[in-house]
Amino acid sequence: MASLQASPLILSSSSKKISAAIPVPKLPRVSMSVPKMPTRTVVEELNIRAGFTKTVPIDVESYNSTSIANTQLYALLEAVADRVEMHNNIGKQRDNWNTLLLNSINMITLTAATLTGVGAIGGAGMPLLALKLSSALLYSAATGLLLIMNKIQPSQLAEEQRNATRLFKQLQSQIETILTLGTPTQEDVKIVMEKVLALDKAFPLPLLGAMLEKFPSKFEPAVWWPSKQSQNKTKAQEGKFHKMAKNGWSEELEVEMRDIIEVVKRKDIKDYARLGNLILKINKILAISGPLLTGIAAIGSTFVGNGSWAAIIAVAAGALGSAVNAFEHGGQVGMVFEMYRNNAGFFRLLEESIEGTLEEKDLEKRENGELFEMKLALKFGRSLSQLKELARKSAYSRREGTSIDEFASKLF
Repeated sequence: MASLQASPLILSSSSKKISAAIPVPKLPRVSMSVPKMPTRTVVEELNIRAGFTKTVPIDVESYNSTSIANTQLYALLEAVADRVEMHNNIGKQRDNWNTLLLNSINMITLTAATLTGVGAIGGAGMPLLALKLSSALLYSAATGLLLIMNKIQPSQLAEEQRNATRLFKQLQSQIETILTLGTPTQEDVKIVMEKVLALDKAFPLPLLGAMLEKFPSKFEPAVWWPSKQSQNKTKAQEGKFHKMAKNGWSEELEVEMRDIIEVVKRKDIKDYARLGNLILKINKILAISGPLLTGIAAIGSTFVGNGSWAAIIAVAAGALGSAVNAFEHGGQVGMVFEMYRNNAGFFRLLEESIEGTLEEKDLEKRENGELFEMKLALKFGRSLSQLKELARKSAYSRREGTSIDEFASKLF
């Protein structure tokens, strides 16, 4: 067909010749041009596909700082999770110590008392000597074990580790909240690091060289938070701030918080200090009495056969020593002391938290006032209306010079 475009068609025959030309129209030339695509970066292309027509510039330095803080917080989160597991395992181990040592010492003491009684009834010659020697050795072993047990107080050690596990779990949740809700900063990392070190100091894992004093001269609340010197506080502008609410704070709320602090100081902390000192004295008496009684029984057992009083003293002292040991460690007096110490520390922490918040004069740097009040009410086991009523009672009792008739906390 291409040859027909410009050349004529010629037909020939024997009789005649016919010439004809068939015109074929020329097709227009079509020039195809591919449009040039604008060059965009991958980020710009994704923004356009997502419907964003404008791109927001990224502060690379701020992004890098947040990324480093994120990485550091994840590292701290792993360390805290590891500490939770360690304190949990060691707490179970030390609780087992208390049970095993208590049962072993009582069995040894009662066995020694039985041997002493048997020797006093009908022993003579070599059998009596064997009974006397056996009972003296068993009483001596019980005395030595009691001295060790009373020194370390396994029930108190177990309670320390239980408290450490709970507080490290609490810190773990706080770190997870920081990572979930916002962009962490280096200040967040510093605060978390200080809390971890403070908990390590308050609840040490080793026994030798780092164990907390089990018989202090005076009851002191437990402290597991960073000291106030490490916290940045602004103490300028000591004057009274305006009454207009800002960041949930008002002058009335500040007065309410100060009234609540007074209740915590005069009732809760004071009462736990009284109970803690009482339990400390009882524990000291029991810790001395147990080994003293078994020691007397050990000495008395060596004189069995020389008179009835020696056997009576040995058997009676052994029985009393077993009873004292059962009361001290079976009743977990050391655990009760540690519980009171921890509860007093809880109220001391609340006191410092409220005071530290009120000392911050820049209201924007404080935690939101309404949120702070709600958290405080929950920690005391009260509703918001009950918390306000408590503050009113505190203010009234202070004006009248009388003592308030209730504690701040309804939980414990």
